[in-house]
Amino acid sequence: MDQISRIGMDTSKHVFQLHGVNAAEEVVLRKKLRRKEMVTFFEKLAPTVIAIEACGASHHWARLLQSFGHTVKLIPPQLVKPYVKRGKNDAADAEALCEAMSRPTMRFVPVKSPEQQAALMLVSVRDRLIRNRTQLANAIRGHAAEFGLTAAKGMAHMVPLLDRIQADESLPALARELFAIQAKEYQQLQTQIGEVDAQLMARHRADDCSRRLAKIPGVGPIGAMLLRMKTPAPELFRSGRQYAAWIGLTPKDHSTAGKARLGVITRAGDEGLRSVLVVGATAVIQQARRSGRASPWLAELLKRKSPKLAAVALANKMARVAWKLMLTGKDYIAKPAPAALAGVA
Repeated sequence: MDQISRIGMDTSKHVFQLHGVNAAEEVVLRKKLRRKEMVTFFEKLAPTVIAIEACGASHHWARLLQSFGHTVKLIPPQLVKPYVKRGKNDAADAEALCEAMSRPTMRFVPVKSPEQQAALMLVSVRDRLIRNRTQLANAIRGHAAEFGLTAAKGMAHMVPLLDRIQADESLPALARELFAIQAKEYQQLQTQIGEVDAQLMARHRADDCSRRLAKIPGVGPIGAMLLRMKTPAPELFRSGRQYAAWIGLTPKDHSTAGKARLGVITRAGDEGLRSVLVVGATAVIQQARRSGRASPWLAELLKRKSPKLAAVALANKMARVAWKLMLTGKDYIAKPAPAALAGVA
């Protein structure tokens, strides 16, 4: 077999398709391997460069192949798709990965360590617990309304509602029993969320970069940890705008013939990170409108745009500031003398 210069590997749970070329760009490897066969193959192969689509288990395979002496490059799926010539199958995907890897302007995903993935798992578990709590709270409110028991919005009113339900002896015995089961489940979720939040806060206090990011208005400890964990290599981005575009906070570009046509935000990148930044920006705007004071930039923005559009623009700015702080290691310095929000509803 000729010396292989690079290999594109399409992964799945059990089957792995390989496509390799030599230094002359001639195809010298087309092979489909099972899981154990793939490991044995790369263990014996001379060190080479391997491209894998950044997807489920890709970081695990990257770490394993790197332990064999290979260089592994993870490519986002959306950047591989243009190189699929025709049709959709494992061989075409492996060839597209091999081709995409050779492009000089291709962007790659850093390989995460097991510790980094465990930290991201902590955030994922927290999100799932909060979704489960919201779903359960809505179910309790709906069932309680059937018996004429209501409560104000917000999780703070859930425990008083459950106490009222428990004390209401006019409810049928079956309903009280089912409400008790839901109350127990709600309390368990609250406890689990508290434990996860405590772990996140401990990691936040131990991380200097996270503490600096939390000083940005609208970020906070949870947002700071998300930014820190989901951006392990900020130096890979050329600018703050590119970082904001990676999160999906820049408008879609439909420009042609010298005419600029910008649409809604792309919503690319990580949905959780984008959501945290937009929610934080919304909180900053609400606080500014209540107090009547805001930075000159935000005050002018709110005069021209609706609060929702202003929140996205502010989230974009927050992302750029966060990128700069992560890259330089500097502290956030707030600008003094905020401007009054005159004429803003």
